Amino acid sequence: MERSQINEILEESERFIRSFGYVMPPFAYWSPAEMRARTASDAGAIRDNRLGWDITDYGQGKFDDLGLFLFTVRNGSAADLAEGRGMLYAEKIMISRKDQLSPMHRHTIKAEDIINRGGGKLVLELFASGEDGSIDPAADVSVSTDGVVRTFSAGGLLKLDPGESVTLMPGVWHAFWGEGGDVLIGEVSTVNDDLTDNVFREPIGRFSTIIEDEKPRHLLVSDYDDWL
Repeated sequence: MERSQINEILEESERFIRSFGYVMPPFAYWSPAEMRARTASDAGAIRDNRLGWDITDYGQGKFDDLGLFLFTVRNGSAADLAEGRGMLYAEKIMISRKDQLSPMHRHTIKAEDIINRGGGKLVLELFASGEDGSIDPAADVSVSTDGVVRTFSAGGLLKLDPGESVTLMPGVWHAFWGEGGDVLIGEVSTVNDDLTDNVFREPIGRFSTIIEDEKPRHLLVSDYDDWL
Protein backbone atom coordinates (compact mmCIF):
# COMPACT_ATOMS: atom_id res chain seq x y z
CA MET A 1 0.00 0.00 0.00
CA GLU A 2 1.15 3.54 -0.65
CA ARG A 3 1.56 5.79 2.38
CA SER A 4 -0.71 8.36 0.71
CA GLN A 5 -3.50 5.77 0.57
CA ILE A 6 -2.94 4.88 4.22
CA ASN A 7 -3.09 8.56 5.21
CA GLU A 8 -6.37 8.93 3.36
CA ILE A 9 -7.83 5.84 5.04
CA LEU A 10 -6.77 7.18 8.44
CA GLU A 11 -8.63 10.43 7.84
CA GLU A 12 -11.75 8.69 6.51
CA SER A 13 -11.76 6.16 9.34
CA GLU A 14 -11.43 8.80 12.05
CA ARG A 15 -14.49 10.62 10.67
CA PHE A 16 -16.47 7.38 10.51
CA ILE A 17 -15.58 6.46 14.09
CA ARG A 18 -16.49 9.89 15.43
CA SER A 19 -19.84 9.76 13.64
CA PHE A 20 -20.87 7.08 16.16
CA GLY A 21 -19.72 9.11 19.15
CA TYR A 22 -16.59 7.06 19.77
CA VAL A 23 -13.63 9.22 20.79
CA MET A 24 -10.09 7.96 20.27
CA PRO A 25 -7.47 8.14 23.05
CA PRO A 26 -4.95 11.03 23.01
CA PHE A 27 -2.03 8.98 21.66
CA ALA A 28 -3.99 8.34 18.48
CA TYR A 29 -3.17 11.88 17.39
CA TRP A 30 0.54 11.96 18.16
CA SER A 31 2.76 12.79 15.21
CA PRO A 32 5.53 10.32 14.31
CA ALA A 33 8.03 12.62 16.04
CA GLU A 34 5.98 12.79 19.23
CA MET A 35 5.40 9.03 19.16
CA ARG A 36 9.16 8.49 18.91
CA ALA A 37 9.88 10.87 21.78
CA ARG A 38 7.12 9.64 24.07
CA THR A 39 7.72 5.91 23.58
CA ALA A 40 11.39 6.47 24.35
CA SER A 41 10.51 7.98 27.74
CA ASP A 42 7.14 7.60 29.44
CA ALA A 43 4.94 5.69 26.98
CA GLY A 44 6.90 2.60 26.03
CA ALA A 45 3.90 0.33 26.57
CA ILE A 46 2.30 1.82 23.45
CA ARG A 47 5.23 0.53 21.41
CA ASP A 48 5.80 -2.71 23.32
CA ASN A 49 2.13 -3.79 23.39
CA ARG A 50 1.53 -2.49 19.86
CA LEU A 51 -1.26 -0.06 20.62
CA GLY A 52 -2.42 2.23 17.84
CA TRP A 53 -3.38 2.41 14.18
CA ASP A 54 -3.38 -0.67 11.97
CA ILE A 55 -4.40 -0.78 8.31
CA THR A 56 -3.88 -3.93 6.30
CA ASP A 57 -4.52 -5.27 2.84
CA TYR A 58 -3.00 -8.60 3.94
CA GLY A 59 -0.18 -8.00 1.48
CA GLN A 60 -2.47 -8.48 -1.52
CA GLY A 61 -2.67 -4.90 -2.81
CA LYS A 62 -6.48 -4.68 -3.07
CA PHE A 63 -7.63 -3.00 0.13
CA ASP A 64 -11.15 -2.19 -1.09
CA ASP A 65 -11.84 -5.90 -1.62
CA LEU A 66 -9.56 -7.53 0.95
CA GLY A 67 -8.57 -5.50 3.98
CA LEU A 68 -9.40 -4.13 7.41
CA PHE A 69 -8.95 -1.00 9.51
CA LEU A 70 -8.07 -1.52 13.18
CA PHE A 71 -7.00 0.54 16.17
CA THR A 72 -5.75 -1.22 19.29
CA VAL A 73 -6.90 0.86 22.25
CA ARG A 74 -5.49 -1.30 25.04
CA ASN A 75 -3.56 -4.56 25.26
CA GLY A 76 -1.91 -6.62 27.96
CA SER A 77 1.36 -8.46 27.66
CA ALA A 78 2.30 -12.01 26.76
CA ALA A 79 4.14 -12.20 30.09
CA ASP A 80 0.97 -11.45 32.03
CA LEU A 81 -0.94 -13.98 29.98
CA ALA A 82 1.70 -16.64 30.64
CA GLU A 83 1.47 -15.98 34.38
CA GLY A 84 -2.33 -15.94 34.34
CA ARG A 85 -2.56 -12.65 36.22
CA GLY A 86 -2.37 -8.94 35.45
CA MET A 87 -3.68 -7.29 32.29
CA LEU A 88 -5.03 -10.27 30.40
CA TYR A 89 -7.30 -8.38 28.01
CA ALA A 90 -7.29 -6.21 24.90
CA GLU A 91 -9.67 -3.86 23.10
CA LYS A 92 -9.85 -2.77 19.47
CA ILE A 93 -12.07 -0.61 17.34
CA MET A 94 -12.29 -1.71 13.70
CA ILE A 95 -14.01 -0.85 10.44
CA SER A 96 -15.10 -3.47 7.94
CA ARG A 97 -16.22 -1.75 4.78
CA LYS A 98 -19.17 -2.88 2.71
CA ASP A 99 -18.25 -6.15 0.94
CA GLN A 100 -14.63 -5.82 2.14
CA LEU A 101 -13.42 -9.26 3.18
CA SER A 102 -11.32 -9.97 6.24
CA PRO A 103 -10.07 -13.41 5.18
CA MET A 104 -10.63 -16.78 6.80
CA HIS A 105 -8.47 -17.26 9.89
CA ARG A 106 -8.41 -18.54 13.45
CA HIS A 107 -6.51 -17.84 16.65
CA THR A 108 -4.61 -20.34 18.74
CA ILE A 109 -4.75 -18.44 22.05
CA LYS A 110 -7.07 -15.45 21.74
CA ALA A 111 -10.77 -15.57 22.59
CA GLU A 112 -12.66 -12.54 21.33
CA ASP A 113 -16.01 -10.81 21.40
CA ILE A 114 -16.80 -9.22 18.04
CA ILE A 115 -19.41 -6.48 18.44
CA ASN A 116 -21.34 -4.61 15.76
CA ARG A 117 -21.12 -1.03 17.07
CA GLY A 118 -23.07 0.53 14.19
CA GLY A 119 -23.55 0.82 10.45
CA GLY A 120 -24.53 -2.12 8.27
CA LYS A 121 -24.79 -5.79 9.14
CA LEU A 122 -21.63 -7.66 10.07
CA VAL A 123 -21.53 -11.04 8.35
CA LEU A 124 -19.28 -13.84 9.63
CA GLU A 125 -18.60 -17.13 7.86
CA LEU A 126 -17.82 -19.83 10.44
CA PHE A 127 -16.09 -23.21 10.55
CA ALA A 128 -14.94 -25.51 13.33
CA SER A 129 -11.37 -26.82 13.55
CA GLY A 130 -10.43 -30.41 12.92
CA GLU A 131 -8.04 -32.32 15.16
CA ASP A 132 -5.04 -30.89 13.29
CA GLY A 133 -6.35 -27.31 13.55
CA SER A 134 -7.37 -27.03 9.91
CA ILE A 135 -10.91 -26.27 8.76
CA ASP A 136 -13.35 -29.11 9.29
CA PRO A 137 -15.55 -28.91 6.16
CA ALA A 138 -18.34 -31.02 7.69
CA ALA A 139 -18.59 -30.30 11.41
CA ASP A 140 -21.15 -27.97 12.94
CA VAL A 141 -19.79 -24.95 14.82
CA SER A 142 -21.34 -23.43 17.94
CA VAL A 143 -20.81 -19.85 19.11
CA SER A 144 -22.32 -17.65 21.80
CA THR A 145 -24.20 -14.59 20.56
CA ASP A 146 -24.89 -12.24 23.46
CA GLY A 147 -25.15 -15.19 25.84
CA VAL A 148 -27.27 -17.37 23.55
CA VAL A 149 -25.59 -20.43 22.00
CA ARG A 150 -26.24 -20.83 18.28
CA THR A 151 -25.11 -23.71 16.10
CA PHE A 152 -24.32 -23.43 12.39
CA SER A 153 -23.43 -25.95 9.73
CA ALA A 154 -19.91 -25.71 8.33
CA GLY A 155 -19.53 -22.42 6.45
CA GLY A 156 -22.73 -21.02 7.94
CA LEU A 157 -23.26 -17.28 7.92
CA LEU A 158 -23.94 -15.35 11.12
CA LYS A 159 -25.34 -11.87 10.55
CA LEU A 160 -25.05 -9.34 13.37
CA ASP A 161 -27.14 -6.18 13.48
CA PRO A 162 -25.86 -3.10 15.34
CA GLY A 163 -25.68 -3.88 19.05
CA GLU A 164 -25.29 -7.62 18.56
CA SER A 165 -22.10 -9.57 19.24
CA VAL A 166 -20.52 -13.00 19.01
CA THR A 167 -17.92 -14.73 21.17
CA LEU A 168 -15.30 -16.62 19.16
CA MET A 169 -13.20 -19.10 21.09
CA PRO A 170 -9.71 -20.18 20.00
CA GLY A 171 -9.90 -22.52 17.03
CA VAL A 172 -13.12 -21.13 15.51
CA TRP A 173 -12.37 -20.25 11.90
CA HIS A 174 -13.98 -17.02 10.74
CA ALA A 175 -14.05 -14.52 7.91
CA PHE A 176 -16.18 -11.38 7.94
CA TRP A 177 -17.38 -8.40 5.92
CA GLY A 178 -19.89 -5.57 5.98
CA GLU A 179 -23.30 -6.00 4.35
CA GLY A 180 -25.45 -3.04 3.36
CA GLY A 181 -22.86 -0.51 4.49
CA ASP A 182 -19.60 0.00 6.36
CA VAL A 183 -19.57 -1.45 9.89
CA LEU A 184 -17.97 -0.11 13.05
CA ILE A 185 -16.73 -3.11 15.03
CA GLY A 186 -15.65 -3.41 18.63
CA GLU A 187 -13.38 -6.22 19.76
CA VAL A 188 -12.82 -7.26 23.37
CA SER A 189 -10.42 -10.15 23.78
CA THR A 190 -7.70 -11.83 25.72
CA VAL A 191 -4.21 -10.43 25.10
CA ASN A 192 -3.76 -9.77 21.40
CA ASP A 193 -0.64 -10.85 19.48
CA ASP A 194 -1.01 -10.17 15.76
CA LEU A 195 2.58 -11.27 15.12
CA THR A 196 2.09 -14.91 16.12
CA ASP A 197 -1.58 -15.70 16.85
CA ASN A 198 -3.20 -15.40 13.42
CA VAL A 199 -3.51 -18.58 11.36
CA PHE A 200 -4.84 -17.91 7.85
CA ARG A 201 -6.41 -20.46 5.54
CA GLU A 202 -4.53 -19.01 2.57
CA PRO A 203 -0.79 -18.20 2.62
CA ILE A 204 -1.14 -14.45 3.10
CA GLY A 205 0.51 -11.90 5.37
CA ARG A 206 -1.04 -10.08 8.30
CA PHE A 207 0.58 -6.70 7.52
CA SER A 208 1.02 -4.58 4.40
CA THR A 209 4.17 -3.60 2.57
CA ILE A 210 4.25 0.22 2.53
CA ILE A 211 5.53 2.36 -0.32
CA GLU A 212 6.69 5.68 1.15
CA ASP A 213 5.33 8.18 -1.37
CA GLU A 214 4.63 10.82 1.34
CA LYS A 215 5.19 11.39 5.05
CA PRO A 216 3.02 9.38 7.47
CA ARG A 217 0.10 11.14 9.12
CA HIS A 218 0.41 8.75 12.06
CA LEU A 219 2.52 5.65 12.54
CA LEU A 220 0.94 2.23 12.19
CA VAL A 221 1.77 -0.54 14.65
CA SER A 222 3.60 -2.23 11.76
CA ASP A 223 5.87 0.85 11.55
CA TYR A 224 7.07 0.63 15.14
CA ASP A 225 9.98 -1.75 14.61
CA ASP A 226 11.53 0.49 11.94
CA TRP A 227 10.49 3.96 13.13
CA LEU A 228 10.80 3.59 16.91
